[in-house]
Amino acid sequence: MRGVALGICPDATLADITHDIPPQDVLAGALELAAAFKYFPQGTVFLCVVDPGVGSARRGIAAAAGGFTFVAPDNGLLTLVFREAPPTRVVELTERQYARPDVSRTFEGRDRFAPAAAWLATGVALTALGPPVRDWRALDVPEPRADSARLCGVVLRVDRFGNLVTNIDRRRFEAFAAGTRVQIAIADHPVPAVVATYAEAESGSICALFGSSDRLEIAVVNGSAADRLELTRGAEVVVRVKP
Repeated sequence: MRGVALGICPDATLADITHDIPPQDVLAGALELAAAFKYFPQGTVFLCVVDPGVGSARRGIAAAAGGFTFVAPDNGLLTLVFREAPPTRVVELTERQYARPDVSRTFEGRDRFAPAAAWLATGVALTALGPPVRDWRALDVPEPRADSARLCGVVLRVDRFGNLVTNIDRRRFEAFAAGTRVQIAIADHPVPAVVATYAEAESGSICALFGSSDRLEIAVVNGSAADRLELTRGAEVVVRVKP
């Protein structure tokens, strides 16, 4: 993919967000992309490929959103980007002149998506890549639920350190807590402390904190919360105001 992109746009600067997305895990890719894109320069073209439907009838799309351009399979990979930065234009990748002559049924990242992204980087207009799309696919990513007594969320992903990353963001957490003391449980396991940094808790202890993506995470200091608690994606997290 790098070779194809540089062959079209040799002046491009290529920066990798990650190559550690679990195979076929579109939600994990959507989370990483949403956490990272806003820190890149305006005008960046994002080439995004987590594509279990490679070679099928699923569409390839390109989108303008938030001052950036994204090229991806139409499988929900852009869901969380679009929540934060609603797209102003989305097109389907149909114009064959912006793909390689032979498109592999198992490596469209190289043959369709990389060329499209590279041509966009050279200044080709988004609209040149194909017709407009108004019904792109979105993942069903659960939102936290709150009432007067509880803020309920779920684990969305387990990072490579074993931290359990939830769908509860800092803004919602602080609005719910409103300066009061809270208690947290994950799948009925109590979480003893909410800390600002890992250094505030003892090695081996369970804690909660907000990670770099500003989502509430359950962690074990110098260990893996996923292994200690034997939990993974979908585990329920409940925040309650202490009586």
